[in-house]
Amino acid sequence: MSKDHSNADVAFIQALAELLNANDLTEISVKREYGENDTLNVKVSRAVQPAAAQQVMTVAAAPSPTAAPASVAPGSAPAPISNDPAEHPGAVTSPMVGTAYLAPEPGAENFVSVGQQVSAGQTLLIIEAMKTMNHIPAPKTGTVKRILVTDGTPVEFGAPLMIIE
Repeated sequence: MSKDHSNADVAFIQALAELLNANDLTEISVKREYGENDTLNVKVSRAVQPAAAQQVMTVAAAPSPTAAPASVAPGSAPAPISNDPAEHPGAVTSPMVGTAYLAPEPGAENFVSVGQQVSAGQTLLIIEAMKTMNHIPAPKTGTVKRILVTDGTPVEFGAPLMIIE
């Protein structure tokens, strides 16, 4: 970083840190080029406390005297049940970090609603990243079972957005 830009660069880095906090992001990387052989590479990040792992407890009820025993193939265990929407087979996850919008513009009707049939490629929502509006298409034809984000909320890469079955 050259001396000519030092005050402006400090203000720029402070603005990035404020942007990081205001949008609840974990990291921002920027490369600023002033000219030939005069660049500034900035990476602003913060430590994130991992959410406490949820513990799923299975309680086996005593079978009723008339109930037939469940048949499980020898050497196999029943499939674990997960409450994490990101692990749902119909989960649509965020392909980027940004801000999710459920409607094409403020005050307009949402692209989709719970219970609505969607076809593959149909726009589900928009994610704004770096002032670019990215339409997120339905990966398959199905029914919207859950919408996991609210309008105008920040999303991380890989965050579950919707469930389509």
